[in-house]
Amino acid sequence: MSQGEVFDLFVIGGGINGCGIARDAAGRGYSVALAEMNDFASGTSSGATKLIHGGLRYLEHYEFRLVREALMEREVLWAMAPHVIWPLRFVLPFQKGGVRPAWLIRLGLFLYDHLGGRKLLPATKTLDLRRDPAGKPLKPVFSKAFEYSDGWVDDARMVVLNARDAEIRGATILSRHRVTSARRENGIWVITTKNQLTGELSTRKARMLVNAAGPWVDQVLAGAFGRNNVHNVRLVQGSHIIVRKKFSDPRAYFFQNPDNRIIFAIPYEGDFTLIGTTDRDYSDDPKDVKISQEEIDYLCNAASEYFSEPITPTDIVWSYSAVRPLYDDGASKAQEATRDYVLKIEMGDQGAPLLNVFGGKLTTYRRLAEHALEKIGETIGVKGKSWTAGSRLPGGDFPVTGFEAQVAEFLKAYPFLDRLHAERLIRCYGTDARAILGTAKTKSDLGQHFGGTLYECEVRWMIEKEWAVNAEDVLWRRTKQGLFLTSKEATMLNDYMEKVAA
Repeated sequence: MSQGEVFDLFVIGGGINGCGIARDAAGRGYSVALAEMNDFASGTSSGATKLIHGGLRYLEHYEFRLVREALMEREVLWAMAPHVIWPLRFVLPFQKGGVRPAWLIRLGLFLYDHLGGRKLLPATKTLDLRRDPAGKPLKPVFSKAFEYSDGWVDDARMVVLNARDAEIRGATILSRHRVTSARRENGIWVITTKNQLTGELSTRKARMLVNAAGPWVDQVLAGAFGRNNVHNVRLVQGSHIIVRKKFSDPRAYFFQNPDNRIIFAIPYEGDFTLIGTTDRDYSDDPKDVKISQEEIDYLCNAASEYFSEPITPTDIVWSYSAVRPLYDDGASKAQEATRDYVLKIEMGDQGAPLLNVFGGKLTTYRRLAEHALEKIGETIGVKGKSWTAGSRLPGGDFPVTGFEAQVAEFLKAYPFLDRLHAERLIRCYGTDARAILGTAKTKSDLGQHFGGTLYECEVRWMIEKEWAVNAEDVLWRRTKQGLFLTSKEATMLNDYMEKVAA
């Protein structure tokens, strides 16, 4: 599209909601541009607990609509992307006299099993922890547990796959382009962006603007639009710690804390355990968020109440934090603020509508996008029909039960690969993994080895197809190979990527 032409939609924000809306709109035939000021999923969307879940604890706050919608989405999203989403069973240890009585937990899990049209995921069951392997890493005081189903997602990869598919369907995707101004002119939006790498300014026009900037949604309204004193979202910090593997069971744990909050302990990247999250109000710039000592102590102490082997700060190999932009509903506590989303249309005197996206969660991003497209259609005219429910994200064109078959076929085609390497590639790229390895016959054909299971051919794919610019993009978002590379190897990767860019 030439600079003088007008897009139907211009989306601000390359998190899961912005990329999901851009993909849905492009698939319906709208002309779409999307600008992300940093890397895709560099904010909230890569800082989650990485779950596709209904939100069992949200039932306590009577969020029945949200929970039902999220439960219905679990199997829809799993079918869309069986490489980056898969089922996960959760073990909820119960102790008599604990935070929640057994009848309340049973009621919640009954609703969880029946609210959302579960078809493939197995139902809840009760465990005897004295006999079940799930009891082995726990303190002996826990003799009973409930086991239920939810799902795991590689959150940052899901965002990038949505951006890729939006581009494949015709959208203009602008990574590292910050919106510096947006003004209405003769019923059209005129948007100026700055390329964060080159400093170059460019202008594009659109019939409608979508503000899906996540925790920066109010900053966009204040900066690009010149508004002051806007306060639509409540920023809540959530932090996670990664420790060396504390249990070998493939199931995750759901721990209830005396303060009524909950944390998860989840198998992570084969050799590690992820523990999180925290919930506390945040008032600074979201780009500066980092885990506090108070949060580290909280997570270590909370997990140590359950595990026989205590978790200490010295066990931590990595941590990450993000700010959740929850719609400000006036809740008194951060953990009680709604996780639901709110979509608001603003009409200017001369037209040029604006859609603001507040809140939302990974699990409901596709439905949020559908609801956004309903509002967009009502405002600037309907194009196409709802289509994403039966779609596949790039690389996800295989059955939800077909992961092992994909790995087996991949190893036949590339027998020189280690099984763990093959599994990681299929988990990251699905059927696209073959395009990455191409005609390789030996490991040396994969190009330069950067450490772990990361080779040049994969890095080039991320640069050419997934907008990766530096080592952080590769090591901590598109893969988690940062857990396996030394600092020297990470520097070598960054030098290589700078050379390719030059």
